[in-house]
Amino acid sequence: MGYAIAEELKENGATVILVSGPTHLKASSEIKTIPVRSAQEMYDACNAEFDNADIIVMSAAVADYTPKEPATEKIKKKAEDFTIELKKTTDILGTLGKRKNSSQTLVGFALETNNELAHAQDKLMRKNADFIVLNSMQDAGAGFGTDTNKITILSRENAPKNYDLKTKQEVAKDICQLIVEHQENL
Repeated sequence: MGYAIAEELKENGATVILVSGPTHLKASSEIKTIPVRSAQEMYDACNAEFDNADIIVMSAAVADYTPKEPATEKIKKKAEDFTIELKKTTDILGTLGKRKNSSQTLVGFALETNNELAHAQDKLMRKNADFIVLNSMQDAGAGFGTDTNKITILSRENAPKNYDLKTKQEVAKDICQLIVEHQENL
């Protein structure tokens, strides 16, 4: 979804910087891509680019927790049970939302399994986002591992807007249209 949005923003005339975790996808040559492998690297890259951005779209599904002490080599099988202690990762969207200024548009994503609208509305407010794009685990063909998506977009100004199942490129057009309209009204 992030790659489709990056391409659509480029088509709308934006200079795009894409921060991407490991994937087989490739962005067009006009898009500067910053490859990252960890949540911390993603935070560092987004943080470094944030102040110069007018539009920030945070579509990555960053893990909420990370190992407290990452292994430096393969963990060999020894005991029947094994425990890994976890710590919270830095909340990238929340951290950037605290820094957002009035000329920036911040878009976050939420993948929910229950009470979808309530959780997404709460995230919109807590993270100081302008939009939250909600994916439901209940919708067939939506979310990860497909070329399609079905979303609901929440904003601070309007009621949630539901979209039908579409290709990710079509979904990107819908998201970018709202972003462009929002930017024009700032």
